[in-house]
Amino acid sequence: MRPWDLLALPPLPEELMRSLLAPLGDRVRVRLPASRDRDALLAALPEAEIVLGDWTGTLVLDAAAVRAAPRLAFVQQPSVGVDGHDLAALAAAGVPVANTPGVSAAAVSEWCLAATLSLARKLGAGDAAVRAGEWPQQGLRPMELRGKRVGVIGYGPIGATCAAMFRALGCQVTYWTRTPRADPGFEDLDALVSGSDVVVVVIALSDETRGLLDPRRMKRGALLVNAARGGVVDQQALVAALREGHLGGAALDVFDVEPLPPGDPLRDLPNVLLSPHVAGVTPEASGRLVAAVMENLTAVVEGREVAHVVNGAPSVISRNFTESPAE
Repeated sequence: MRPWDLLALPPLPEELMRSLLAPLGDRVRVRLPASRDRDALLAALPEAEIVLGDWTGTLVLDAAAVRAAPRLAFVQQPSVGVDGHDLAALAAAGVPVANTPGVSAAAVSEWCLAATLSLARKLGAGDAAVRAGEWPQQGLRPMELRGKRVGVIGYGPIGATCAAMFRALGCQVTYWTRTPRADPGFEDLDALVSGSDVVVVVIALSDETRGLLDPRRMKRGALLVNAARGGVVDQQALVAALREGHLGGAALDVFDVEPLPPGDPLRDLPNVLLSPHVAGVTPEASGRLVAAVMENLTAVVEGREVAHVVNGAPSVISRNFTESPAE
């Protein structure tokens, strides 16, 4: 059988990319685009049967890209988020899109907890003061987390793990997700946002969740922790809430534009913890990610069902062309 044509889009050196995919052997022909831009992507798509996605969101499959890929049979996104891809266009073309849920749940949840503790205990301000020769034992005014209300927006593997970690510290934890649940821990979004001392955002970005949270609706003095996508939180409203002193602080691993542009007001605001979208980047999480991706790619070439299809397309992959005897 002719090898599957696999177009690899992650921002990795070609040698490393080929090494990671080497276990697939001669069952796939691995290609990379000539450069990391849209023109090179469109030029590489006509022969592609499998696309291994770009977790940075630079190279995405919009409707035009789907039309440029008549042989495309499967998209494996090496991340939880699939924003940027036109899931409806891919589903209409019969192309399943799979993600890797859960592989970074521990890593992201630990980041959320660590970031919350840093804000609550004023670790950054204390460190800066001591380095400057100050000793503000009475001026920092940190707070304990035990007994505080923590609201988690999003309740997939990351949200559930976050909730467990905060509960272990003695916090009162509620959550909101788009599908209401008959669970004492589930709370209406408005009530969660307005009543929580800490709001942790770990929900996927979609048309439904874009701009979901206006931080000005949060409880005065509350802390915001965002490890989802920048677009879930109204960033202009966040800047306003921080400038006005409405929020006690914010920890942000994600932004509307990444990397965070020079001159962005978030760079200069006090009591804001900035992080370069690394909450889920640990060796352990990366190992689980590679394992999940390779399991699905192996399932494709072996004719088995793939896992975690997110766009409603079939989970058993069929090639979108008929081989001629010459092939």
